[in-house]
Amino acid sequence: MAPGRRPTVVVGHAELLADVTADPAPEAEVVLWHLADPVPAGLDPEAVDVVVVPHYFSDPRGFRALQLLPNLRLVQLPSAGFDHALPLIPAGVTLCNGRGVHDAGTAELAVGLLLAMQRGVVDAVRDMTAQRWAPVARRSLADRRVMVLGYGSIGAALARRLDPFEVEVVAVATRARQEDRPVHGLDELPALLPTVDAVVVLVPLSPRTRGLVDEAFLAALPDGALVVNMARGPVVETQALVAELLSGRLRAALDVTDPEPLPVGHPLWSAPNVLVTPHLGGMTDATGPRFARLVRRQIERLAAGLDPLNVVARG
Repeated sequence: MAPGRRPTVVVGHAELLADVTADPAPEAEVVLWHLADPVPAGLDPEAVDVVVVPHYFSDPRGFRALQLLPNLRLVQLPSAGFDHALPLIPAGVTLCNGRGVHDAGTAELAVGLLLAMQRGVVDAVRDMTAQRWAPVARRSLADRRVMVLGYGSIGAALARRLDPFEVEVVAVATRARQEDRPVHGLDELPALLPTVDAVVVLVPLSPRTRGLVDEAFLAALPDGALVVNMARGPVVETQALVAELLSGRLRAALDVTDPEPLPVGHPLWSAPNVLVTPHLGGMTDATGPRFARLVRRQIERLAAGLDPLNVVARG
């Protein structure tokens, strides 16, 4: 995009429109259009440079509407995950994700799930409903080794929150490297898994990570270990996890599942030692304003002729 040209940006929600266009106004024409609706009167499809996908938007009609925009240059996702959108983006269009937007919300929930399972909050809620006083000594979170599997932006945010809990964080990413702490590579998993008390899964879904947490992965964990999935459901092999839960050997806290939504009657609903939340990682009141700030930064960069942020696929 030529420097100095005002891009035309489509957003899908009125609240996001208000946040993005708040004073000072961005150097862009920002238009409201929910992609599943007809093209708004007065919007020239040939003028659209950028489409900002709404939160939790999965309507196929919306992604098909991208084909109506011959000069579309960039699609901005609100989510860190982009596996669902990648096959639907027209050729020649750059795809950017919401890296950084969900760091705090997802990390907060991961800490909450760790604490809820370690300290028996789930059982305490059930006991409260039954008006039963049943104190039980539980595992602490302090002094545990917690693997952060997927040490990216969210993984680093989680590690920072775990440090004050006196947790030993074991960071794992695709490749070994040194950051603020040592980061192990995926190839080290066989040696690391038997040494940890919990694993928080944060890897993106890809051909390499689909089914990563399989029967062999779970079998390598010590008895009583906790698996927390904050990534995507298919990263974990559900049948293998259910078998471990039913045996009583492992525990789990799942913000994402496979299938998702979890259907009525699925074994995970009634399995022991599991807590299921309905994909709440990014569902906080901090998410909208953070995403709006990212969109504004993207607009500023595009208007200045700079490369966009958070590119995950180039057109």
